[in-house]
Amino acid sequence: MAQQHEDGVHQLVDTFFSFLRRKTDFFTGGEQGAAEKLVTDTFKHHQKLGAQVQMEKEVKREADKKEKVERAVITEVKEKSEPEPKQPKIKELTDEEATKLQQEIDQKKEQESDVDGITANGEKPVENQDSKQAESESEGEEDEKDKGKLTPNNGNGADLPNYRWTQTLSEVDLLVPFQVNFRLKSRDLIVEIQRRHLKLGLRGHPPIIDDEMFNDVKVEESSWLLEDGKSVNIHLEKINKMEWWNKVVTTDPEINTKKINPENSKLSDLDGETRSMVEKMMYDQRQKAMGLPTSEEQKKQDMLKKFMEQHPEMDFSKAKFS
Repeated sequence: MAQQHEDGVHQLVDTFFSFLRRKTDFFTGGEQGAAEKLVTDTFKHHQKLGAQVQMEKEVKREADKKEKVERAVITEVKEKSEPEPKQPKIKELTDEEATKLQQEIDQKKEQESDVDGITANGEKPVENQDSKQAESESEGEEDEKDKGKLTPNNGNGADLPNYRWTQTLSEVDLLVPFQVNFRLKSRDLIVEIQRRHLKLGLRGHPPIIDDEMFNDVKVEESSWLLEDGKSVNIHLEKINKMEWWNKVVTTDPEINTKKINPENSKLSDLDGETRSMVEKMMYDQRQKAMGLPTSEEQKKQDMLKKFMEQHPEMDFSKAKFS
C-alpha cells in the first residue's frame, strides 16, 4: 500500500482518513471529540514504541562501539605483555634508521667541535650534504604521490561539478542539485544505496552517480531526502569509522587526505578512548606528511638515545639496529 503513494507518508495518511470519512461513521458516529482522542492516543502509543526502538538502536550502537574499542585495547595490551624474544645488542638497522642514527652522531660531533671553535683541520664543520639530499628526495617522492589530488573543502570532502560531498570519520553526506525547470517528486528519481554501490539519477536520463563506493556503508542506517524539489541529500553511514575517504565513488577525483582538518569532523562528539585513538592517528598522519617520526618511532628513538647515553663506551657508528 505504501508503494502506491509516491508522495510519501503525507499522502498515505490522507488516504487512510479519506477512507474512514467515506466508508464509516468514524468522525460523526461517536461522542464529540472521541475520534480525535482515539487518533491522539494511537499516535502517542506508536510514538512511544518508535522512541523505544530508536533508543534500543542507540544503546546497541554505543555498545558495539565500546566493544570495538575494548577489543582493540585488549589486543594491544596482550601484544605489549608478551615477552619480546631476546635480541643481540648489535643487529641490523633499516636504511632510514641508520641514516637518522648517523645524523644524530654527526650532530653530536659537530656540537663538540663547536665548543673548541674549529675542527682538527682548522676549518668549521661542514653539514652532511648526502643525508640532506636523501631527505629532500624522500620528501619529493611523497609530494609526487599527492600531485593532482584535490584540496579538501571545509567539510573534508570535495566540491565536484555534479555534487558536493563532506565527511566525518563516521559518515558521508552528498548534496546533489538538479538543473530542472519543474519541482521534483520522489517518483521522478532513481536512488539506490547498496553496501558498496551508489546510484542516483533522474528517470529517463543517464544517472549522475552509478558506481562502486570507496568503502562499505551500513545500508539500514543510510538514507536520502528530497529538498525543496530541486536537490537530493544523501547520508551514508560508514562501517569503518577509523578512516577518511579520498573519494565517494571510484570514478571521482581523489582528495589529499593528508590535508584533512579533523577539527571539522565533530571530534568532540567521540568518547574519550575513541577520541584518543583518533587524535593519535591524526598526529601520526601529520608527522608522516612532514617527514617526521610517528609517536611510536619517536618513542623508539628516545629509548635508543637513552641507551647510547648510558653506554658511552660502546661504538654505535657502524652498528645497525632493527
